Amino acid sequence: MTLSLRGRLLIGVMSLVVLGLLIVDIATYTTMQSFLLSRVDSQLTLGRAVAVRALGGPDEGPGSASAAQFPTGTVIELVDPDGTVLTTRVSGPAFAALSTGRPVLQKNLPNAGMDKAGAAYNVPGTGGVSTFRVIDWPEDSFSGDFVVFAIPIDDVQSTLRQLLLQEILISLSVLAATAILALFIIRIGLRPLQKMGATAQDIAAGDLAKRVEPATPKTEIGRLGLALNGMLSQIEAAFAERTESNNRLRRFIADASHELRTPLTSIRGYSEMLRRGANDSPSDAELARRRIEEESVRMSTLVDDMLLIARLDQGRPLERKPVDLQAIAADAADDARAVAPQRQITLTAPGPVVVEGDDLRLRQVVGNLVRNALVHTPQQSAVEIGVSTQNGTGLMSVVDHGPGLQAKEMERIFEPFYRSDPSRSRDSGGAGLGLSIVSAVVSAHGGKVNVKETSGGGVTFEVELPLASSSAG
Repeated sequence: MTLSLRGRLLIGVMSLVVLGLLIVDIATYTTMQSFLLSRVDSQLTLGRAVAVRALGGPDEGPGSASAAQFPTGTVIELVDPDGTVLTTRVSGPAFAALSTGRPVLQKNLPNAGMDKAGAAYNVPGTGGVSTFRVIDWPEDSFSGDFVVFAIPIDDVQSTLRQLLLQEILISLSVLAATAILALFIIRIGLRPLQKMGATAQDIAAGDLAKRVEPATPKTEIGRLGLALNGMLSQIEAAFAERTESNNRLRRFIADASHELRTPLTSIRGYSEMLRRGANDSPSDAELARRRIEEESVRMSTLVDDMLLIARLDQGRPLERKPVDLQAIAADAADDARAVAPQRQITLTAPGPVVVEGDDLRLRQVVGNLVRNALVHTPQQSAVEIGVSTQNGTGLMSVVDHGPGLQAKEMERIFEPFYRSDPSRSRDSGGAGLGLSIVSAVVSAHGGKVNVKETSGGGVTFEVELPLASSSAG
């Protein structure tokens, strides 16, 4: 049977109390018994001369003690070696009838006396006396007969019985009071754990935002609450991250399917055109073949971009060698001027900025950022490219002065297939993977990319990459 924590605590406390009371009661009873009997034994030992005088023997020494000074019913007997009582004296108050109580002696008293070696011992009694405390010894003045000196100890035994009864009553009262108090204290002490258990049930039901109480460093249960709340925060964050990851995966699959469906539909349509007789019209056949090739190339590019993002997310290693960001930015600026000669493309790169990385992928980063600026801003809007260093980090920025982005758009700008303007044609705006590739490549290089609003309007992308060891030094 499995006991609750409350039951185990109560049993433990009550066991300790019972053990303590038992030890105290036994010690008290034993001490009182020893004290009362030792007092009687002292009377017996000191009264040996009185006992001899009371039996008519010679005075063994000075003293004024008499048999009347001993407890009422004290018996002094002269017994021969055969156990026959020769003379009996009984002490008692004046004018009172002598007690009829007598000790029941053992047979063969000499051997008993020698066995006891003069020590006091208990014997049963008669005549209304249950027990006598007795010493005996052979007395030379009575020709070797034995003197038996016996004091009734019924009052001692009555006192001990009363003490035992009081100990039982007091112990039972203490046990009852302790049980009630312990149950009350344990219930109050375990109340925080009960609240934690109720909160845990709510959390198990799915309410991960709940927290246990109390949560304070002042008590043991409070420190447990702090630890549980910390664990719950991590669990909630993990669940939220998993949920967000699943949502991103669903969106990625849905967006990828949507993006791939368009070129696949086009390829299927032009293939049907060829099959139904586009060969009879050379111009239609040429159009069909050209569009099939274009859509195949577009689909291949899309698949390649998705595979690149997947590999980077899996932590696939990139090529690592010294790369000059100044040279990459200069080539990107030249490419932009060739594509958009009407725009003002400026490059600010005071000197070489060398980082450890993959030249092809870093060129892809700059190219995607510049292309994003060219596609999403007016044709006459200027684009500024900058390369510099700061605190051991290589900085590269692409600044445009277009319509800019809203705060909620900046939060999702690096998500795969996300486009701030869904109405824009995919042919001009792309599938929405360019900035996702930028974020994945920069993260794979141990850097980070930030997006912020350009002063005066527009968007600024800043890429931070760790410098190569030689450049950093």
